Amino acid sequence: MSVFLAIDTTTGTSVAVVAGDRVVAEINVDDRMGHSENIGSALAEVLKRADVRAIDLTAVVAGRGPAPFTGLRVGIAAAVMFAEGSGARLSGVVSLDAIALLALSQGGASEAQSLLVTTDARRSEVYWALYSGLNADGVPVRVEGPLVSKPAALDEILAARNLKPQTTDLRITGAAVAELALALSASGSLDPDVSALYLRAPDAVEPKAPGVFGKRVSS
Repeated sequence: MSVFLAIDTTTGTSVAVVAGDRVVAEINVDDRMGHSENIGSALAEVLKRADVRAIDLTAVVAGRGPAPFTGLRVGIAAAVMFAEGSGARLSGVVSLDAIALLALSQGGASEAQSLLVTTDARRSEVYWALYSGLNADGVPVRVEGPLVSKPAALDEILAARNLKPQTTDLRITGAAVAELALALSASGSLDPDVSALYLRAPDAVEPKAPGVFGKRVSS
């Protein structure tokens, strides 16, 4: 039986352990600023609850965002660390896709109408993606995105295309990441790419090189 760990830090910190096709343990920490402080204890606790050792893991899945730089890199780094330490297969999923799967498979949305998934991108912006439903393998069909926009700009985009999609207030969880990974794996499309989807430059930038003061002396 495959046993894998799912990690997502796009909003708070959420981790889950899945055995076969069943979520056996999950930890959700609703703290959007303390990812570095919360990830270690959350991982230790979820493995304890699942009665699983790191070396028992056969796969590790990370939510790739989109999300702000600092929080997102914590989850991806943790996934890479666990995969390298245990020899487990590493893969990544788009976190908005996981929310879409929840909404479409748990009665939160209808496939008769397009679905818009948004999350807070800070700076008065939102990350977003549009979906047309689930494919034959139960994987969300993303028709546009992920992108980042001001809410007013997103409204203009939708109005210009005469779209009035459904929305969802469901939030990303480790279990949602796990369910999406299972669907992608079954369809043979689970991707080893764990690169972070920031969609914009990080807030932190390298300092500029110190300026040159005084006159340059010719040789």
